[in-house]
Amino acid sequence: MNEVLKRAISHEDGLLRCPWPGHDPVYLAYHDQEWGAPERDSRALYEKLVLDGFQAGLSWIAILRKRDNFRAAFDGFDPLKIAAYDEDKIASLMQDAGIVRNRAKIAGAVASARAYLEIEAGQGFAHYLWDFVDGRPIVNHFASLSEVPAATPLSEKISRDLKRRGFKFCGPTIIYAFMQAVGMVNDHLVDCWRHAQCAGEPHP
Repeated sequence: MNEVLKRAISHEDGLLRCPWPGHDPVYLAYHDQEWGAPERDSRALYEKLVLDGFQAGLSWIAILRKRDNFRAAFDGFDPLKIAAYDEDKIASLMQDAGIVRNRAKIAGAVASARAYLEIEAGQGFAHYLWDFVDGRPIVNHFASLSEVPAATPLSEKISRDLKRRGFKFCGPTIIYAFMQAVGMVNDHLVDCWRHAQCAGEPHP
């Protein structure tokens, strides 16, 4: 990728955007409507964390295109239901061609649901995560994709804590991608029209 493509690019609507969605309409909608917007709903955060875990070794667009299938297969990502999945349910999911059929990742979603419920019953999962950034997004000011890190000391810290609590498929790189997606970190390039919109507000 040359330096021009690493920087924000203009589309037919005249808006400058981060280059990674290209011109794919599904990816563009995700970039414009979801990625980087502060997400403060616990269940939605659990869903995104699990899907990022399924992404490991794959592309996000591949997961995004299967997201509706995942939601149907995993009971709308209801952690209470997923925590109760048994071996028969896991075996059933392994036959579902609409999702990524990886047994370790499916079992990891179950383990993560059980860990989630413990946190949610206490301080709440959303508060737990957002406390790592003092309740507001970390706003970066990167001009090109080459400046954006794959992981940070903070994503390493969160990864360690999640693993300690029983979460699976939550390494530092996965967690940094998760932080970017749910707006804990604003990594829209400075020229992107979404950068200012996703600067975020303090934790309610």
